[in-house]
Amino acid sequence: MNLRKYEHKDSSQVVELWRTVFPDDPPHNEPSKVIAEKLNIDDLIFVAEQDKQIIGACVAGYDGHRGWLYAVAVDPANRRSGVGSKLIKHVIAHLKSMGCGKVNLQIRSTNTKVAAFYQSLGFLPEDRLSMGILIE
Repeated sequence: MNLRKYEHKDSSQVVELWRTVFPDDPPHNEPSKVIAEKLNIDDLIFVAEQDKQIIGACVAGYDGHRGWLYAVAVDPANRRSGVGSKLIKHVIAHLKSMGCGKVNLQIRSTNTKVAAFYQSLGFLPEDRLSMGILIE
């Protein structure tokens, strides 16, 4: 498995992966839009590739103070094989090399399986209330 930064040629595979993994995402999270918007800011999109197939992807962020993991996805056929763990550790190492000292992520409160996965990687629940506003 190869862990690397996203390249333009990965677009269709990453879009398909996110549509598979996040089928009920709202329209403002449409994958091709997210990729384009992210690349306008920086290139912190990472992929896990095996046999020329994208089997995992993660959008990351770093604002100079705190890092974030967004849209972490692993192909369902490749789950429980270490892809997600390796991808996340790779992204965290990259953020650390940029000077990042803390990485956050948000998950849906009903997604208990993924919560246990992230806890196995050292992430802990924090007493926060997540809020947002959709600006259209």
